[in-house]
Amino acid sequence: CVCVCVCVCVWRALLLLLRLLLLLLLILCISVTLPESLLFVSTLDGNLHAVSKQSGDIKWTLREDPIIQVPVYLTEPGFLPDPNDGSLYVLGGKHKEGLMKLPFTIPELVQSAPCRSSDGILYTGKKQDVWFVVDPETGEKQTSLTTSSSESICPNTPLLYIGRTEYMVTMFDTKTQELRWNATYNDYSAPPYDEKQDYKMAHLVSSGDGLVVTVDRETGDVLWSQNYGSPVIGVYLYSGDSLRHAPHLSLAMETLRFLTFSSANDQADAHSTLKWSYQFVKEQASAQAQLVPTLYVGKLDSHLYASTSLVHHGVSLVPRGLTLARIEGPVTAGVTVRERGACEITPSTDVRYPPGSSNSQKNHWLLIGKHTHTHTHTHTHTHTNTEYTTTMSSLLDVIQYEEVQVGKISFTPTEVLGHGTAGTFVFRGTFDGRHVAVKRILPECFELAEREVQLLRESDTHPNVIRYFCTERDRLFTYIAIELCTATLQQYVEDPSCFPGLNPITLLEQTMCGLSHLHSLNIVHRDLKPRNILLSGPSALGQVRALISDFGLCKKIPDGRSSFSLRSGIPGTEGWIAPEVLRDTPGNKPTAAVDVFSAGCVFYFVVSRGQHPFGDPLRRQVNILAGEYSLSHFMEDIHDDVIVHDLIEQMISTEPESRPSTACVLKHPFFWSPEKQLLFFQDVSDRIEKEPADSPIVVRLETAGRTVVRTNWRLHISVPLQTDLRRFRTYKGNSVRDLLRAMRNKKHHYHELPPEVQETLGELPEGFVSYFTSRFPRLLMHTHNALHICSHERLFHPYYLRKRHPSAT
Repeated sequence: CVCVCVCVCVWRALLLLLRLLLLLLLILCISVTLPESLLFVSTLDGNLHAVSKQSGDIKWTLREDPIIQVPVYLTEPGFLPDPNDGSLYVLGGKHKEGLMKLPFTIPELVQSAPCRSSDGILYTGKKQDVWFVVDPETGEKQTSLTTSSSESICPNTPLLYIGRTEYMVTMFDTKTQELRWNATYNDYSAPPYDEKQDYKMAHLVSSGDGLVVTVDRETGDVLWSQNYGSPVIGVYLYSGDSLRHAPHLSLAMETLRFLTFSSANDQADAHSTLKWSYQFVKEQASAQAQLVPTLYVGKLDSHLYASTSLVHHGVSLVPRGLTLARIEGPVTAGVTVRERGACEITPSTDVRYPPGSSNSQKNHWLLIGKHTHTHTHTHTHTHTNTEYTTTMSSLLDVIQYEEVQVGKISFTPTEVLGHGTAGTFVFRGTFDGRHVAVKRILPECFELAEREVQLLRESDTHPNVIRYFCTERDRLFTYIAIELCTATLQQYVEDPSCFPGLNPITLLEQTMCGLSHLHSLNIVHRDLKPRNILLSGPSALGQVRALISDFGLCKKIPDGRSSFSLRSGIPGTEGWIAPEVLRDTPGNKPTAAVDVFSAGCVFYFVVSRGQHPFGDPLRRQVNILAGEYSLSHFMEDIHDDVIVHDLIEQMISTEPESRPSTACVLKHPFFWSPEKQLLFFQDVSDRIEKEPADSPIVVRLETAGRTVVRTNWRLHISVPLQTDLRRFRTYKGNSVRDLLRAMRNKKHHYHELPPEVQETLGELPEGFVSYFTSRFPRLLMHTHNALHICSHERLFHPYYLRKRHPSAT
C-alpha cells in the first residue's frame, strides 16, 4: 500500500512538472511571436520589413508597390515628390535653374481635386484605402479589405492590421492638350509617436541608402545597424493591433557614417560606439549648428525624388547647377487652396524663390548626389550604385582634418577626388613617396575589395589598365593605392580644353586595348562607362593614356566557361547596362559581350560630344531593353560618320551574338590611318582584278554598288582626273571594281601624273584618300563588308579578325 502511494505521488509530481514545462514552452513561443518584439521598417521600394527590435534582423517582409511611382518621362517644369510625406518640389519652370518646394502635398492635391490652376492645368485625384490583415509571426496576409472587396478574417490571434492609402494625382495641360504629369504616392496609416511614451531607442536612417543605425537614447551606444537595400521612409512600432510611427532622423549617408565612426572624445572604442546622445542630435538639428537640414535628390528606377536630410557642418546635397533653396519652401503669396473644386494652384507661374536662395553659399560644401536603385519585378534587391562628384566653395570656417597614415599609404580626408560604388571614397594621397589615388572601402565590402585587388594584380601590367600599388587596412576600412590620373573620360568630353590636341579616336582605341586585355584574361568589367575610364597625366614623352579603372564589379570567368551568372545581383550603372543583363528569362547567363555593348555607348558618347545612343538619362535603360536607339549625330554622306556608325551599330546590338569581340573592334576601319585605308583599296583591287564578273567576290562587291558609286562615279570626279582616265583605258562608271581599279592605277602612277591631276588628288596618302572617300563616303565600309569572305586569306589578315566573340559562335 505504501509503494502504491509513493508511485501515485511520483506520478503526480511528474505530471505537474510536465505541465510546468509545457506552460514554459508556451510562454516562450508567445514571447517570440509577440508583435511587441518587432519593429516595422518601410523602404522606398515598397517593402515593409518586420525586424527584430534587438538585432534589426528581418523576420518577414510585406512586398507592395513602391512608395512613389512617377512616369519615366520628365517634362518642364518637372515635379519631384518627397516619399516621406508626399510633398512636391518643382524643377524648372520660369526659373530653369531652380528647385523649389511647393505649398501643397500630393494628398492635399487629391483632397482638393478636381481643381484647375490659373495657367490652364486640370488636376484630378483618386484615393484608394486598403487594410492588410497579417499574421505577425509569419507575415502571411490573412486578407485584404478595400471598399470594393472584403473577405472573412481567419480567427487567428494576435492579428496585425496595416492600413495603406494610395494617392493618385494627374495634371492635364489644356493649352497643349497633353498629359503634363502624374504620380502615385503610398502612405501607411499610423498615428504619430506619443512623446510621453518612454521609448528608449533612437533610429538614424541614411537618405542615400538603406542604412539604419539604432542607438540607446540615454547612453548613445550603438545597439545595432542594418542596411535594408533601399532608402528608409518610415519606422513603426506595434501599438495595440496596428502601427504607430516611431521617431527617426534622416541624415545624409556620409554624415551618418561620419557620426558613427568618429568621436569628439577620441576614445579607444570611438570606432564602434556613438558617444553622443539622441538629445544632442535633436539639439544640434534645431540649432542648425552642427547638423543642418538640406535637400537630398535621389533616383529610383528612372525617376527623381527629393527628401530632407540632416548634414554635418553644412554639407548640402543638391543637384549640380541648381539653386540651393530653403527647406521651408517658396513664398505662398498668390497661391491659395480653397474649397473642393474652387482652388487656385499655380506651380509653374506664381511660385517664387524665397529670400536667401542662392546658387552658392559660403561656409558650405556642395555635395552633388544621385542614388540609383535597380528594382526587379521580384522585388529582390540587386545592386545599388551611388555616384558623386564634389565641388568646394570658399570656406570661412574650414574643418581641419589631420593627415591619415595607414601603413605606407597617407592621405588627407579633405582632398576628395570622387566617390564610387557602395560608399567608396577616393582621396588624393601618397604611397612610398609617389602621388597616388587612395580608394577607401567600407567594411561590408572587404570581400569585394579583395577580389578587386586580385583582379588588378592580374591585369595591371597593360598600359591601358589602371596600375595597382598596394593595399593597407585598419579597423574601419580597406585602402587601395592606385595610379593617380588627371581626369575622367566624362570630364574630357564635357571640357576637351583640359587636354588640348588630344585625339578622341586614340582614347577609344586605347580603351578597347585595355578591355581586350581584360577579356583575354577572362575578366569581364561589367561597369564600363565614361566615369570609369581615366586619363593619365602627360608622361615624360608627353603622352596621355586612357586607363580602365574601378574593378569593383569585375568578374573572373572560370576556364572552360564563357558566361557569368546573376545570382549576386545586377551589375553595372543604369543607362550603360546591356539588355541581356536585365532580361528576366530562364537560364539567362550574360557573356563578356556586355562590355562591348557598354563600350559602344561610350564610343557614341565621345564621338557625339556627350550624347547617348539610347537617349536622356530618364529613358535610357527602358530604351535599351526595347532596343530603341538613335545615331542621329552621324551624317550619311560623310565618310568618317559612315564608318563609326557601322561600328557602333554592331556594338550596341540587342543580341549579344551579333556584337563583335574586342579584338574585332580593334580591327575595324574606324581605327585605320589614311595610309592603311589606301593600302586596303589597293589590295582589294589587286585581288579581284582577274576575277570573272560572276564570281562570288565580284557579285558581293557590285551588289548595291549603285548607291556606293552614286549611280556613276565618273560624274563625281574632277575634270582633270576624268580627262586623264580617258587617255589609257575605259572605266565603267557604275562599277565599284572599276572605281577601285582607277584608284589603284592612279596611286601606282601618282608621280607620273600631270601636275594639275596631282594637285586635284592631293598628297599621298591623306589627300589622295580623302579625295575619293569624301565623294564616295560608303566606299570603304561597303568594300570591307563585301571582302569579308576573303578574311581567311593571308593578304587580308591585317584587315580582318576571323574569330568573333565566344558568344557569337
